[in-house]
Amino acid sequence: MNAILSIRGLTKAYASGHKALKGIDLDVREGEIFALLGPNGAGKTTLISIICGVVNASGGSVTVAGHDIVRDYRQTRSTIGLVPQELTTDQFERVIDTVRFSRGLFGKPRDEALIERLLRDLSLWDKRFAKIGELSGGMKRRVMIAKALSHEPRLLFLDEPTAGVDVELRRDMWGLVRQLRESGATIILTTHYIEEAEEMADRVGVINHGDLILVEEKDTLMKKMGRKTLRVVLAEPLAALPAGLGDWPLALVADGHALDYEFDQHAERTGVSALLRRLSDLGIGYKDLSTRQSSLEDIFVGLVHGRPGEGQAA
Repeated sequence: MNAILSIRGLTKAYASGHKALKGIDLDVREGEIFALLGPNGAGKTTLISIICGVVNASGGSVTVAGHDIVRDYRQTRSTIGLVPQELTTDQFERVIDTVRFSRGLFGKPRDEALIERLLRDLSLWDKRFAKIGELSGGMKRRVMIAKALSHEPRLLFLDEPTAGVDVELRRDMWGLVRQLRESGATIILTTHYIEEAEEMADRVGVINHGDLILVEEKDTLMKKMGRKTLRVVLAEPLAALPAGLGDWPLALVADGHALDYEFDQHAERTGVSALLRRLSDLGIGYKDLSTRQSSLEDIFVGLVHGRPGEGQAA
């Protein structure tokens, strides 16, 4: 699949000496949903700001649909839609007027049918004549998305799109993002909500301290790095782990009523059978067994703390 976005050796350093980006290389395929994860200050917003022409890079290159973002600024900017993290709108302007104006900024002809479809898809049609200042935070976020989509971009950036949005609106937006992808748009989103990436993304990138430390297919990442946790619910609680269980990395949890054992499900020997035999040999009875697959959040936490592949016990 062709790359709509290609980044090579991208760096950003400030006069203070802080290096926000340290040689980023990335290709984003046309038509995919790419989730960029990272803690605060990792470089996510800086990266997006450079691609969208808001911030100048210190080095490297970025092309969008084959066009350099510096030499072909107007062409690349018209290809990009940006929903910034901050809500920046004229509080006294009507919803429909601000969306129309955004379309006009890119030299697009007036298209009332398109504007109506956008507002209806975002549940804003009934609010089209309302002033933006009268809307809730979640509805303002929808207006920002409508503005970003008004010129029909091929590449859409969503920087923390559901920050401050309740669960119902968040799921509505997930549905909208999927519709956009089905219509041919490419979506790049940054998020603090790991479940968003796990729910929607085709691929995941993890950035930390300005370094892109991983780019992987989400499903492949889950299979390759995901681990399982076996929980053994004990028949009688333990005050401490017996010395005879020292061969396994066990955690005594639930006030001594359960043992957690994290293992690699793809390993030739998981150690589960041997653990259960040892419990029997030691006369430690158990009444229930359950396993939990590590989530993308577990993997993410392990990566940003320098422990690739590690998950956290339940």
